[in-house]
Amino acid sequence: MSFVSNPIYVLGVLSFMVILSIYAGKTKLGKQFGAALLVILFTAVVANLRLIPSASNSIGLYSVIFNYIAPISIFYLLLNVNLNSIRKAGLPMISLFILGSIATTLGILISWVVFSPETVLGKDAKVIAGMLTGTYTGGSVNFNAVALEYGFQKKGVLYAGTIAVDNVVTALWILVTLILPVFLSRIWKSKIAITRNNAQKTTFSNKGMDLASLAWLVFLGITSFYISDVLAHYLPNIPSILILTTIGIALAQTEFIANLKGSHDLGLYLVYLFLAVIGAYCEFGAVYQLKEIGVTLLLFTSLAVLLHGLITLFIGGILYRDWQMIAIVSQANIGGGASAIALAENFNRNELILPAILVGTLGNALGTYLGFFVIYVL
Repeated sequence: MSFVSNPIYVLGVLSFMVILSIYAGKTKLGKQFGAALLVILFTAVVANLRLIPSASNSIGLYSVIFNYIAPISIFYLLLNVNLNSIRKAGLPMISLFILGSIATTLGILISWVVFSPETVLGKDAKVIAGMLTGTYTGGSVNFNAVALEYGFQKKGVLYAGTIAVDNVVTALWILVTLILPVFLSRIWKSKIAITRNNAQKTTFSNKGMDLASLAWLVFLGITSFYISDVLAHYLPNIPSILILTTIGIALAQTEFIANLKGSHDLGLYLVYLFLAVIGAYCEFGAVYQLKEIGVTLLLFTSLAVLLHGLITLFIGGILYRDWQMIAIVSQANIGGGASAIALAENFNRNELILPAILVGTLGNALGTYLGFFVIYVL
């Protein structure tokens, strides 16, 4: 095993990228970007320099972070959730998310007309369009659900290339949604300046994390994840992340859990670790190696996501003009619940954490249906 693929070495590099991003995010220039954006950028550079594995030579550690660390990070962040704080955010988030899902579908269909990917990809183009619609509504679960139905996962190079393009576009959209609210608020002033300022005053009991709190948090995170995984086998129609979310919300309402120190920082650190892997997966070389197919996939996907963004921003701006919330919802569509939560944390919109998770779960429910709908239409 090459040292570059050694999981301990890679975990060390990812951890250092998080540290570097946290300190860089405190500088005058870094504050304009935030640690969440910086950790993606730094890790993408390291991965593309081949100092750590990327999408084409992914290692088991990345799967562990995606499958275990990301959900548990959501659980820890939920331990600070006050149910009263999300009542006003719930309905706008859901309506915007449905709008974003429709925008994704329209984006794919319009991009199909513009680029005619079937001329390069043949019959596979329709399946890819359905897969991308699914993943940009809900996530990888929907992506693979559509792929499995048509046996697309057996087409090794094309399947891997589609994943590579998906990862590149997703990472780029995270960067866009982190930056865009700052510029849009200057052009078209947000309606929620007072609400946002109030949200920034939210504090958590992170200082003085003691050994007992750490021990309880580790136990609760692992145990709750296991329970949610077991229950998901008996309740196959309910995603395990929704069960884990429910457990986290319920625990957060108890005085004992509310008094535990450090859950917010621990959850945020794990989110940054997840974003570091997102950055590592941003592999431009893999797209280039596919040549014409890769370029077609990248253009087709990029335009679809861009159209999703434009439609969501325009209509969302007219209805709500809360650019941060709109960006979070769009990220819940394109990147999924974990990256949407990272945006909520980066914007200090803690009242939007739970709604981001809930709409992400809604996306898992809608994505596969919309994916098959696109294939049927095309």
